[in-house]
Amino acid sequence: MKDYVQRLIARLTEAERPLSRNRHFHTFANPHGRRALRASRQLRSLARDILEQAQRGEPIRVEPVVEGGNVVRVLLEYIRLKARRTAFLSPGEFEILLEAEGVREALRIARGS
Repeated sequence: MKDYVQRLIARLTEAERPLSRNRHFHTFANPHGRRALRASRQLRSLARDILEQAQRGEPIRVEPVVEGGNVVRVLLEYIRLKARRTAFLSPGEFEILLEAEGVREALRIARGS
């Protein structure tokens, strides 16, 4: 079922052909669909914040969490607000995040490579 949720998250985050929640209401009537919907909203929000951080030139860190296993940590530091946003993503979710327009490039620039 994990692959199903992963594909559903990818489909929900696609800008070219988004999945209509009204037309496919039965898909979101189960726990897996609700989880995919929640994760897609988180990824869209995170992508938007990453692009804003990169535009302002503020720090963005991406690192694997060794003790937790297969988890990627994305840390955004809002210097002006003196706040942080931390997101823990599965490797699959992180790959979906990288597919968002401009995110891969913003992270590459933030790393300085």
